[in-house]
Amino acid sequence: MAIANGYATLAEVKAALRLTDNVDDTLLEGAIEGASRRIDGYCGRWFYKTAPTAISIYPFDYYNIPTNDIANTTVIVKVSTQGNNVFDQTWTQGTDYQLEPLDAGLNYHPYNRIVAIGGKTFPIQVTPNVPYCQVTAAWGWEAIPSDVRQACILLSIRGFARYNAALGIVGFNDMAIQVKAVDPDVRDMLNQYRLLAVA
Repeated sequence: MAIANGYATLAEVKAALRLTDNVDDTLLEGAIEGASRRIDGYCGRWFYKTAPTAISIYPFDYYNIPTNDIANTTVIVKVSTQGNNVFDQTWTQGTDYQLEPLDAGLNYHPYNRIVAIGGKTFPIQVTPNVPYCQVTAAWGWEAIPSDVRQACILLSIRGFARYNAALGIVGFNDMAIQVKAVDPDVRDMLNQYRLLAVA
């Protein structure tokens, strides 16, 4: 099987396991994909980059649109001047809006907010359930962070090892240990990337 949007490669996980044969490749690929989706769930975001996709968005206020992670500056912002789901006005980046944080591209982090500038304001929802803005972007991250890659390798190894750990118990001769639910090293690697809900 092919790994869809995985955060580690089959070769990386096999190297970590010191495996040189291809006997378990399918199981390992499944473990890598499963580990990648577990990371998505834990962090509340994804770290792969989508193809440019248009989504309709409600502005937070006249000047701010919080967004999911935007991978790069290739972004199209349109607004509906009539509030009729027809996005008839295209804004210019740098003149009408800017992506923030401003240093996102420098530290390889994504953008997550669009701010109106130059005297522009986003139209605020008047008609219920009708979005007034449309954003087309490559969503996600431009590159997978190294911590996320390492966490994926560790989680993949763990997932692969579970096939030999009935009921979560790994046995060694006369001794058995329980497999813990959360790997503290993985947790420490990923905590800085978690999106925390605001009450």
